Amino acid sequence: MASSKVPVYSVSELKNATDDAITPYLTSIPNPYNFTADNFKSNVRLILGYAAVSISGASFYFERQLGWKISNLWTTVTVVAYFILNLALTLWIWLVEAGQVFEGSREGGEKLQISSSTKKHSPLYTLRIRHTSKSGAVFQDATVSAPFSKWFSADGAFHPEPFKHWLNSEIKALKGLDLASGDKGGEGTK
Repeated sequence: MASSKVPVYSVSELKNATDDAITPYLTSIPNPYNFTADNFKSNVRLILGYAAVSISGASFYFERQLGWKISNLWTTVTVVAYFILNLALTLWIWLVEAGQVFEGSREGGEKLQISSSTKKHSPLYTLRIRHTSKSGAVFQDATVSAPFSKWFSADGAFHPEPFKHWLNSEIKALKGLDLASGDKGGEGTK
């Protein structure tokens, strides 16, 4: 979970720190509640990004070694390829990932998808939760919100226990986790 302090007046910093806390929590809770993260979308993003950077690096190297006159055509091709890969990366992030911060499954084939969002100048953190069975039956399709002040202190320190408790109360697949872990005070698991 996030351990350093974040600026409390930066909604994007608060959102990023909160987003970063979701996957480690959902993958570390005890069975039968835990999920295994599916990293396919992250892997595609990394492949597109690294391919674009590799092409630009190779282009620079060949131009430096061979000179402009010899590498002119190569440079033109790599610049076009770089822009195509960056366009693909941008479209992937906007259209396919679309704010998704977690996608995973657990034994029995259940799937959980969580997307997060915030609005400019709003202290509310919003999650769209979609939990489905292996056959596609929808167990939960909900949008929930809570203020960042529920799990961030006034000085910007992230407090994971209130955040975990909030997730447990909002994600139906985690209902009963606080009680199952022996936490009667509603503080979540560690």
